[in-house]
Amino acid sequence: MVPGVTSRVRTVPPISTNIEKTEATIPVDGSPYVELDDVRDCIGLAIGSPTRFGNMSAAMKHFLDQLGGIWHSGDLVGRPATVFTSASSMHGGQEITLATMMFPLIHLGMVITGVPYTERELHTTVTGGTPYGTSHFAGSDGNLPISSEEKALCIAQGRRLASIAKKLNKTEDK
Repeated sequence: MVPGVTSRVRTVPPISTNIEKTEATIPVDGSPYVELDDVRDCIGLAIGSPTRFGNMSAAMKHFLDQLGGIWHSGDLVGRPATVFTSASSMHGGQEITLATMMFPLIHLGMVITGVPYTERELHTTVTGGTPYGTSHFAGSDGNLPISSEEKALCIAQGRRLASIAKKLNKTEDK
């Protein structure tokens, strides 16, 4: 936890094969769907997606593809961002998934923050975690719990994002 910084958890809506809107404005369970103003108003952004064949999910890609207006306005230039993922196999493309999520953020002018090797768990994890962002090895049935190393890396990554966002934010805390 970083004093003066709060987080908002959002999710992206699922997409249908014909990309028509099929979901309610607010999901039945879980976090609310992300809106463009959530992104525009943030002082830092963490995005996560399951790994799908070495790439982010179609729903996340579809959402990011809608940020053209924010890109054009430059609203996110200079703000920090970080990425995280989960996969069902140990070598399922987690690092390339993290990289593919970074590319749109770089185009938006965001400052990418990863997990530095000063976090000792990067040296000891046998499940998930990379310097590009945290990852989780969920197992083929998706039921493996988050390891203590993965949890520590997630906390460190979030704390780092919040600390950098607070330092870069020149206005009041949001």
